Amino acid sequence: MDKFNKLLASGEPMVLGLFRIITGLLLFQYGVAKILKFPVLPYFASPPPLIMTAGGIELVLGALLIIGLWTRPVAFILSGEMAFAYFMGHMFKTPAAPVFTPLINGGSAAILFCFACLYLACAGGGPLSVDAVMKKK
Repeated sequence: MDKFNKLLASGEPMVLGLFRIITGLLLFQYGVAKILKFPVLPYFASPPPLIMTAGGIELVLGALLIIGLWTRPVAFILSGEMAFAYFMGHMFKTPAAPVFTPLINGGSAAILFCFACLYLACAGGGPLSVDAVMKKK
């Protein structure tokens, strides 16, 4: 078991970089859909200003997360945005009463993004990042 753990641990830095890139790509796609209207989605056809602001954040900071530039502060901001998205856009989207269950309120992705970005804010961008290249210089 110890050899198996060591084998997996040896890949941790590269998997961290891959995790950061995929998380950034997934957030970036939401920004593209909201701001650039691609792909065309009915929900983002005429979004309110708050959703457009979120889209701008996801577009720009998602791109920064993909390349790994300023990973820790970018991921921290995105984590906060996703927490805000969960509470404002999912949990309290009905005025009658809050819906606490993510499976019912559709907030599972927001929660997962929140904690993924919180992890990246703590772990950094990994060796496959602009941050790592800048640190070497």
